[in-house]
Amino acid sequence: MNDQVTPTTVLEVTDLKTVFKTRDGEVHAVNGVSFSVATGELLGVVGESGSGKSVTMMSLLKLLPSPPAEIVEGSVRFEGRDVLSMDDEEMRALRGGDIGFVFQDPMTSLNPVFTVGFQLVEALREHLKIKKKEARKRAAELLATVGIAQPEQRLKDYPHQFSGGMRQRVMIAMALACQPKVLIADEPTTALDVTIQAQILELIRELRNDKGMGIIWITHDLGVVAGIADRVIVMYGGQIVEHAKVADLFKNPQHPYTRALLATIPSVDATRSDRLHSIAGQPPSLARQPVSCPFAPRCEHAFDRCLEENPPIAAVADGHDVACWLTRNEFGRIELRGNF
Repeated sequence: MNDQVTPTTVLEVTDLKTVFKTRDGEVHAVNGVSFSVATGELLGVVGESGSGKSVTMMSLLKLLPSPPAEIVEGSVRFEGRDVLSMDDEEMRALRGGDIGFVFQDPMTSLNPVFTVGFQLVEALREHLKIKKKEARKRAAELLATVGIAQPEQRLKDYPHQFSGGMRQRVMIAMALACQPKVLIADEPTTALDVTIQAQILELIRELRNDKGMGIIWITHDLGVVAGIADRVIVMYGGQIVEHAKVADLFKNPQHPYTRALLATIPSVDATRSDRLHSIAGQPPSLARQPVSCPFAPRCEHAFDRCLEENPPIAAVADGHDVACWLTRNEFGRIELRGNF
């Protein structure tokens, strides 16, 4: 990104809360999540499965089926516009137009009975209102942009004729079709081999630098986040427990959960006798609104207040926010397990 250009906030989420209303009661999947994304910025979102990463991003674009999903509180603003108050027509224009979404599983996201070309062309014609011939030419250019050889020929192929990495590239091409200002990528490199993963990451870097789009990158891979993100939010139990610049997060993680996640990364200096570190216990049940720290049952440093009151997220340094009672008193004087 050009240092002379001052980034502006394009997407702002404030106190977002989403519940699923089921026969067994409400599931509190997202609990007061707030964050923003600026032009040309890449925001990493990390956390275990079930921490609320994907549900948060699908909520802000109203992609969850309602019922059972319901956004009960909060606001989402895109370039100052209230997203949650938009009608169906406005949302269709926003999705795939100003905000692109790369879904986690390209095989289930692409329609198996239509060619890749048909699906790309339809998206372009819907959002850009261009003729079919022009849309097809643009579709071929998009496939070439994401590194697919013989794009004109591959437009005639069906999703099952592409490898996993190629399908993921097609999904990225569809998300980029209308040159969105924000791209949300939900674990786009999951289950791909390291060579294809590296190619996709390089593609994202190029697109970010060339087009200045804001990117939200959801992943389990902390190594990927370290290499591409500007800021990182760590989610647990449907809420943000830590938010920091990527260098600060890796150099000085403050929340015990963040430190535990970092400790699970295998070390290249480890010997065969060294055991891999794991986080004991299970993720919290989201069947009720959290009234205590969601990580407390798994935290070896928890004390009475952690079990009685859910800590709000608060600044512990410039640009570094943490939701932990330890950061407010004895955090600096306790010794956490693991090398950081």
